Amino acid sequence: MQLFNLYLQLGFEHIADFAGYDHILFIITLCGVYLFSQWRQVLILITAFTIGHSITLALASLQVLTFSTKLIEFLIPVTIFITALSNILAKRTTYSETNYYFRYSMALFFGLIHGLGFSNYLRSLLGLEISIIKPLFAFNLGLELGQIAIVFIILSFAYLFVTKLKTLQREWNLIISGAGLGISLIMSVERFHVLINN
Repeated sequence: MQLFNLYLQLGFEHIADFAGYDHILFIITLCGVYLFSQWRQVLILITAFTIGHSITLALASLQVLTFSTKLIEFLIPVTIFITALSNILAKRTTYSETNYYFRYSMALFFGLIHGLGFSNYLRSLLGLEISIIKPLFAFNLGLELGQIAIVFIILSFAYLFVTKLKTLQREWNLIISGAGLGISLIMSVERFHVLINN
């Protein structure tokens, strides 16, 4: 139980660590178009992202997958950029069933990329463990709890600005998504230079 709690805490701290702000920025951007009243849809969206990153996190930690770290570091801000752009281009604040499935699929696919980003950190931790199943599960659960905490904060801000301060939901979306777009563009350019120069 002590081992489980240790990896649970490590998973939570890893997603909540501002040193890995690119993962936090993705979650904020992904949820930037939703309000607190839509928490069920957001929970499904975050779960889709978790399923995606759990798959590649497990495969990379078990060394079934090998990949270029610099490529993954470049692709992570690209996922943020695409998500932010799709938010900005959305013409409505309500979505059709088809649009929801698209967003869930996008979250699942981008989760696969982010899982590879998490894997280097986890693999260094798992080096001394005899069995990695329990630590892997605990770490993923910690990541999920951390993501839910981030989502709760961003939805609370959405509630404050849109419901209480009467900011238009479209404007709130543009603020969050615009920030995500700008930051991720800078990150993508910087990491692309690192990718092609090494």
